Amino acid sequence: MARIIQQKIFSWKDVEASGELERLKMVTEAIPDDKLMQVLEGERKGRRDDYPIRPAWNSVLAGVVYQHLSIESLRRELLRNGELREACGFDPARGEKAVPSKDAYSSLLKKLMKKQHLMDEMFDGLIEELKNYLPDLGRHLAIDSKAITSWAKGKKDSQESSDRHADWGKKTYKGKREDGSLWEKVVSWFGYKLHLLVDTTYEVPVGYRVTKASSPDIEEMVPMVKDAQQKHFESIETLAGDKAYDSGPDNEVLYDEHGIKPVIDIRNTWKDGEQTKALAPDRSDNVVYDYRGTVYCHCPSSNERYEMAFYGFEKDRKTLKYKCPSATYGIACEGYAQCSKGTKGKIVRIPLETDRRIFVPIARSSYKWKRMYSGRTAAERVNSRIDVSFGFEHHFIRGKAKMTLRVGLALVVMLSMALARIKRDQREDMRSLVKLAA
Repeated sequence: MARIIQQKIFSWKDVEASGELERLKMVTEAIPDDKLMQVLEGERKGRRDDYPIRPAWNSVLAGVVYQHLSIESLRRELLRNGELREACGFDPARGEKAVPSKDAYSSLLKKLMKKQHLMDEMFDGLIEELKNYLPDLGRHLAIDSKAITSWAKGKKDSQESSDRHADWGKKTYKGKREDGSLWEKVVSWFGYKLHLLVDTTYEVPVGYRVTKASSPDIEEMVPMVKDAQQKHFESIETLAGDKAYDSGPDNEVLYDEHGIKPVIDIRNTWKDGEQTKALAPDRSDNVVYDYRGTVYCHCPSSNERYEMAFYGFEKDRKTLKYKCPSATYGIACEGYAQCSKGTKGKIVRIPLETDRRIFVPIARSSYKWKRMYSGRTAAERVNSRIDVSFGFEHHFIRGKAKMTLRVGLALVVMLSMALARIKRDQREDMRSLVKLAA
């Protein structure tokens, strides 16, 4: 009697494989790559077409989606996985022979490096389409930079490195321990720096630049914001950043020329031991402020110090308004009558021009400033995903052109996946590259 082999009608392995391939499909359907394909196919017209452009390009995207650290790793997977080859668009009849050679991929990547402007157009196009689904995209932004090491070894002597476009960068981290002692850590690396502009509400990148590692963060801030405003967002409300972007002149440019309120941490550049400064040193006054912009008043009778209450920003005057803490909070103050002079509490107006580093439209002592500054962590989380999900912790990239292309690919895939998930009613997963498609 013939043996009957019972087949499984339902297999979780098949479902998982289908979901994995669906992630690639989501990216290839959402990415606006038609112009790039037309240009590359036009350049090849009349020449040998052993490895068609579209499937080869889709396989490069697959390398990003499935976190392959090298072309050889991607090629091994394509040679092994017939379903992936078919998902990329390779001819099933050719089998393993359809997979491009190492030289073919090298040639394609060189062409893509020369088409970086088209990569940037795809990035900008995705942001414009995302605006259709996220109307408040770009309202609150954060800026940050991250170190990206080169695969080449940096030479600290006169010898030239194999990556002549890279150089040495250094970041210093400082803090205070629980016991009050200070700590400092210096991190140096050879390679590049990725400057990112990120929407803090949705945690998606809206601008990027790749520079040498030694490039100062502060030099990239205003140009990147101007670029984002001209291309995509007319009404950026706030920009958050850490102490690396602390600059009075830049704060002035952001608000006065672009209407953007800077929410940027500040360094203490005052003399050692200097705690406060008089608001009006040329006259007898009891109002002082510290380097973080917190405003205090001294009781004229007891000289006890109280923090004044922030009462809002007067846009037409470009002044911050503060009110007597006794009148606002009900604090008992011996000199209240003397200080208020018959009014309902003393009011102080501080022009931004007093110090553009310290005084900004959203007062540093306000709850709103703390809330808006906490949005800066969105940029840190995007940086973390670039390292972990997109393979920049361990890579084989050297050369600025190749690094810029690889960063551009990662960010375009990130935006394409976000757009695809939104279109599929999976907005809660729009930041995920690795979660299986529903």
